[in-house]
Amino acid sequence: MAEVKWIKLTTDMFDNRKIRHLRKLPEGNNIVLIWVMLLTMAGKCNAGGMIFLTENIPYNSKLLAEEVDFDERVVELALKALHELGMIETDGDYFTISNWKEHQNVEGMERIREQNRIRKQNQRAKQKLAIEESHVTSRDSHATDIDIDKDIDIEKDNTVSIDTVRSTKVQPVIEEWNKLNLQKVISVNAGTTRNTLLNARLKEYGLEKVLEAIRSIDKSSYLKGQNKNGWTVTFDWFLKPNNFIKVLEGNYLDKGREVEQDGEDRKGETTDQYYARKYGIFQSNGSK
Repeated sequence: MAEVKWIKLTTDMFDNRKIRHLRKLPEGNNIVLIWVMLLTMAGKCNAGGMIFLTENIPYNSKLLAEEVDFDERVVELALKALHELGMIETDGDYFTISNWKEHQNVEGMERIREQNRIRKQNQRAKQKLAIEESHVTSRDSHATDIDIDKDIDIEKDNTVSIDTVRSTKVQPVIEEWNKLNLQKVISVNAGTTRNTLLNARLKEYGLEKVLEAIRSIDKSSYLKGQNKNGWTVTFDWFLKPNNFIKVLEGNYLDKGREVEQDGEDRKGETTDQYYARKYGIFQSNGSK
C-alpha cells in the first residue's frame, strides 16, 4: 500500500509567532516537538489532517503519550496550548490539524489515495475472476462476463477466500457433518461468522483433520445430547478454535472407564459434572 513518506515544513517555521510563543511556555521545546510529531502522524493517516490510531479508534491523551513517548502531563499541556492557538481542532473525539490544506501537499496525498483506491479495485477484480474460474457452484454460475463485472463492489473490504468457497473444501465438510444426524447444515455463506471460522480451521488443520474431528463426534454420547442438560453440539460451536481442538484431540469421546481411571479425584461428581468442569462446556448455572 502506498504511504505518505513526507510532509512540508517551511524553513522559517521557528520564526513563526505561534512557534516562538510555544517555546516560551513550560515544556515549550517539547510542545514544539510534539507539534511536529502530530504533523507527521497526520501525514501518515492521510485523512485531511485528522489524527487517529485507526479510523474507528481516536487518540486520547494517554494513547497519544504512548505513541510520542512523552509523559501524559506534557501531552495534555501541548494539546491545550495548540488548541488555544488554533493549531489543532477537535471533531468529536478526533484531533485535526487546522488549515491542513495550506500547509501540506494535498494534491500529492490525493493522488496516493486514488492510487490506493485503484489498487484495491484491481485486487478485488482479480479475486472475483479467480473465484469464477474455480467453477464454484452458486446461483450466479450462469452469469455473463458483464454480470460478473457488475458484481464487483469496490467499496467492500470483506473479500471471500477461494479456499473457503470452493465446493471441494466446503461441501465435504457439510456432507460429513450432516451424516451425524444432528442439527443440519444447509450452507456456509460468505461474510458470516460461520464462514470465517470454517475458513480458519481449514487453513490451520486442513480438510482431512476437519473431517476427522467431525467423525469423532459420532463417538461422543456427551456431544450428541446424552448429558443432564440435554445440550447437543452445533456446527458453529464445533468451529470455535477452543472447542475444535478439544474435539479433534478426542477429549469428548466416550471413555467412562478412562474417566474413572484417570487418577483425578472426582469428589462424588457425576460424569456430566466432571466433563462440565474439565472441558468448560457449561457455566455454573448449567447454560452453554
